[in-house]
Amino acid sequence: MTNSVRKVAAAAAVAVLGAALAACGGGAGAPDAGREARMGTPAASGSASASASASASAAGSPAASPQAGAPAKPPTMAPGPNGLTPVFERAKQQTDKTVALTFDADMTSDQGPRAAGGEHFDNPALISALRTLKVPSTIFMTGRWAEEYPDQAKSIGTDPNFEIANHSYSHHAFTSPCYGLPVLDTAAARADVDRAFAAFRQAGAVNTVPYFRFPGGCYDDQSLRALSTAGVTAVQWDVVSGDAFAKDPVAVAEQVIAGVKPGSVVVMHCTRSAAPVTEEAVRRIVPELRKRGYRFVKVSELIGK
Repeated sequence: MTNSVRKVAAAAAVAVLGAALAACGGGAGAPDAGREARMGTPAASGSASASASASASAAGSPAASPQAGAPAKPPTMAPGPNGLTPVFERAKQQTDKTVALTFDADMTSDQGPRAAGGEHFDNPALISALRTLKVPSTIFMTGRWAEEYPDQAKSIGTDPNFEIANHSYSHHAFTSPCYGLPVLDTAAARADVDRAFAAFRQAGAVNTVPYFRFPGGCYDDQSLRALSTAGVTAVQWDVVSGDAFAKDPVAVAEQVIAGVKPGSVVVMHCTRSAAPVTEEAVRRIVPELRKRGYRFVKVSELIGK
């Protein structure tokens, strides 16, 4: 990969991520860099949650209850200072060549009419490819997605190759600004997370884990405090795939391959309409990273290290 290609891919990834996050919420808006929210990036260094240490204790959320086919006690991180929800972005043990591919199954609470009109927020071919390639993966699913595609949510959530994590119910923002997404207040934020877990149970998914990804990747201490009683670990990422709205799977694959380091978390999407080339990109990413000695794991294995 030439330097010029890498520069173009990196620039495209940054631009595309902002567009993707806005599209997921049905809105458009640029974040205000002067505000405290951390948007679409790993937790800021020096934040109250960034120094939380790893712990093997299970979360008290509905998703953490022992269920057939799921880990009895998925590892979580200890609460941060003042009990704030901890934030995980990359494995601390960075010598083991492991990497977690994560996929956001995005659908907002008001996108039902678009789905009824034929827009595909699912991506069965991607899930099939992950199975064929035998890639353990973590799917960050919204509750609204699980309601729209209950059979797929159950299939993913009963397959030991996958684990389902919480991406909220509505895909509304937990702080502002956040790419134009509608914003939930503190009470609504906690209820939104609980509602998503309930949607997974209703669909019959059992391989659920007590992890949460903020819509848009946007959070601040207030939103971490709002979820402090939910028993979840917030999961960010350190590698942006740039798959949202991308048309070139080669560029997406190169962006991921160039960015992965031992212990990385890669953010991708499981939404055909917003990320149409993800499956093809994954088919390029997986063999190349395996050739380089990487092993694919779920987020739960990274957190457990």
